[in-house]
Amino acid sequence: MDEDKALNICVPGQRLCASDKVVIPGAGTYEERGYIYSKLVGVVKFITEENTRTIQVHGITEQSIVPAPGDIVTAMVIIVNQRYCKCNIKCIGDVVLTRPYRGILRKEDICAINKDKVEMYKSYRPGDIILARVLPMTEAHTYQLSTAENELGVAIAHSEEGVPMIPISWTQMQCPKTLCKEYRKVAKIIPEHVVTEY
Repeated sequence: MDEDKALNICVPGQRLCASDKVVIPGAGTYEERGYIYSKLVGVVKFITEENTRTIQVHGITEQSIVPAPGDIVTAMVIIVNQRYCKCNIKCIGDVVLTRPYRGILRKEDICAINKDKVEMYKSYRPGDIILARVLPMTEAHTYQLSTAENELGVAIAHSEEGVPMIPISWTQMQCPKTLCKEYRKVAKIIPEHVVTEY
């Protein structure tokens, strides 16, 4: 089969060809009992090298999940200024995205109370991993975020030494190596195995 013409569509579990010393399984495939099978829906391709031909399956399905108002997302802070911080949304709930979405967290959406006293640099820094809620969209291609709930805010932050910091209050995290404290809007993360009673 000519590799340029090898544009066959396959489905998961479909037997593609026999496996031997010449034809070997590649990305998107697996070998079982002398045959190569597809792991996913996609296009079959052969990559020819000196003495071998590698068979691969390239996925054709695009991820269809996008952030929706009310979703809890995990995002990385990229830019912080006095009015807002820009973020890359990496996960929606437990789903890791194949590509990040742009998010913006405005000063007035950081805390539920004392909004006028919020200082951006005491809440978030570039590189912080935050939990946030998606607000209704007001502008195209950018998702507006909020961390006004106690459970939302910084989940992971690193000190200047590059060490993961430990939350010590609602507003501070500490480097376990240098014991230096830094201000953050800390998320109150409740472990899944802890049952809370109201």
